[in-house]
Amino acid sequence: MGYNNNDMENYILDFLKKFRKEAKEPVEVKKIGKSYYLYYSTTYWDKEEKKRKKLSRYIGKITKDGLIKKDEERYKARSIYEYGNSKLLYEIAKGIEKELEEAFPLWYKEIIAMGIIKVIKQVPIKMMKGVYEKIHLSKEYEAHLSENTIRERLRGIGGDWEGQKRFFESLKKGKKRIVVDLSSIFSYSRNIKIAEKGYNSKHLDIKQINFIMIYSIDKGVPIYIRCIPGSMKEIKVMKWIIKEIDLEGGIVILDRGFSSYELVELLQEKGIKYIIGLQRGFKIINYKKELEGSFSYRDRGIYSSREKSKWGWVYLYEDIRMRSEEEINYIREIEEGRKKKEEMKKEKEKFGRIALISNLDLSEKEIYIYYKQREEIEILFDAMKNELESDKAYLQDEEGLRGYFFINFISMYIYSKVLQLLKEAEMIDKVSVKELLLELSKVYMIYYKDGKRHLSEIPKKVEEYCNKLNLNLFPKILRSFD
Repeated sequence: MGYNNNDMENYILDFLKKFRKEAKEPVEVKKIGKSYYLYYSTTYWDKEEKKRKKLSRYIGKITKDGLIKKDEERYKARSIYEYGNSKLLYEIAKGIEKELEEAFPLWYKEIIAMGIIKVIKQVPIKMMKGVYEKIHLSKEYEAHLSENTIRERLRGIGGDWEGQKRFFESLKKGKKRIVVDLSSIFSYSRNIKIAEKGYNSKHLDIKQINFIMIYSIDKGVPIYIRCIPGSMKEIKVMKWIIKEIDLEGGIVILDRGFSSYELVELLQEKGIKYIIGLQRGFKIINYKKELEGSFSYRDRGIYSSREKSKWGWVYLYEDIRMRSEEEINYIREIEEGRKKKEEMKKEKEKFGRIALISNLDLSEKEIYIYYKQREEIEILFDAMKNELESDKAYLQDEEGLRGYFFINFISMYIYSKVLQLLKEAEMIDKVSVKELLLELSKVYMIYYKDGKRHLSEIPKKVEEYCNKLNLNLFPKILRSFD
């Protein structure tokens, strides 16, 4: 329980008066047994229960000699830490640290630490603390990552949609080309109200949670994520997004799951530019049209054409390699009795073909490249869904789930920034993000008994990567072998 001033010994009162003067956050003292402990303390509004709730974060134990921070003894036991990987990721995270602090003043350090951990190693919640203790960032960046603390933080973050929205607003400034994608996960929890039965590709009669992600092609990073009810269909999702987010002046790129005449009419009415993949059954697609254009894309030959319709330009493409693959698969299904041979002639004209509809009057190659860039968000989605599967046991309430999505979003943002570094240095085909971080993790910070610290020897490959990426991660003053 908390204690008022009359219950405290004089040295506690003196310490508290000084600490409150210097600290930016509200604090309180709790007496447990004969000892006094210091906590950051605040409240937040619980929308579900319609009342204020208290949140606190343990700082350390108060003694007559001063404050013993929670992690000080733990730090003394370890003397070597992975340095290069967390150094790079934190330098990137600094770009959003101010915005996170403004949105979540009490929890931004945990948010950044958890986001970085998830980039370094995909681990469930209960293992985060162990990973964090091995990297050097934990020595200089005080984030509390016990399993119970993380649960508390996720609920607080998930319950503060205004804070999340404020952060997303800071990211989407100046972003013109965006991809909107919708995906889902299944849930058996009774405490998650937005888990509802809806359409899924596996046709399973299980409750699901849909989530929207918006990705900026201009910057190569995600700029928005939110959980929504599992029963919401694509057209309703887009109506909600248009109301929630200012899309004026941008280009919305959507996959075939969103394709409908109703959606196209809605976007035209709102004056929003769009590129939408069309399902193969749409009647406005003229598969008999001769494809007169051609270009190459990532070592694949593409034929192309376009024609005008009442809903915009219909762009038609044929991927030569995909056409061959689909024809082979169809023949195999005929042999297995799952397809009829007489239907192949009609279906063959669709093999390898992709149709897009857009109100942009651009070259066929430009439209194709815009659309294919959305594949990057699919990779991020798949990674996040795999993470969610490993942590389902911890996500049994709606606020915790929303908070967890936000942490994954921060992780994907940082990951995307590293990916951009590799692209700009033309290294994307030579080294992956994971490979880069693995090599950087081989540079350690070593602490000695005399209080000094030095970096370990820097491998030749790490030096080469840093030079190509123009990274200055290892100050010479800390190098012990130079």
